[in-house]
Amino acid sequence: MALTIDNLGQALDRLTTTLDAVAAELNALDGRLGDGDLGATLEKCARNLREMRPTLPPDLGQAFKNCAMACSKASGSSFGTLLAVAFLTLSKATAGRTEVPWAELPELLGTVRDALTARGGASLGDKTVLDTLEATRAALASLPEEERNDPAAQHRAAGAAVATTIDAFRDRPNRIGRARMFADRSVGLDDPGMIAFRHMLASLRPA
Repeated sequence: MALTIDNLGQALDRLTTTLDAVAAELNALDGRLGDGDLGATLEKCARNLREMRPTLPPDLGQAFKNCAMACSKASGSSFGTLLAVAFLTLSKATAGRTEVPWAELPELLGTVRDALTARGGASLGDKTVLDTLEATRAALASLPEEERNDPAAQHRAAGAAVATTIDAFRDRPNRIGRARMFADRSVGLDDPGMIAFRHMLASLRPA
């Protein structure tokens, strides 16, 4: 089994529907510690991705590049920029390919993690989306050999790891971004970017 343009397109359909549905929730969460525009930004990303979706090319690298361009047009929260960087990183890693084995996901996610670290300036442990991304990568890398190419097993492992990570960071302060200015207030609150990641991951559950 492998990631192809067909299941990428289906994943984008589910992702954009989810982002529309959780926009108000994410705005409210973000408003406690930031500008309150996370949901609105991701809603714009969803709209742009939905408009681009019918023209996805068979080349995964080009398809991911198109996704990056769609997200880069959504102004607002820095999360939109990070999402664009993530797609662009995947584009470079999959250029010229029409399928990618699911077993390659940990390596790809590690590449995305490094790109987001360089672009956003966050480090692991700062209570950001980076921590949920790394938890996902580590969970997939730790799967037994017979499950590393099983998207359903991957999704279960990733979901559990992300839930555990969000719980573990809830009572820690945010250490980067606008939220760091309200570090004490952030203790006991979930990071909005982590919650956005959890929603996006949930939307990607294999049919």
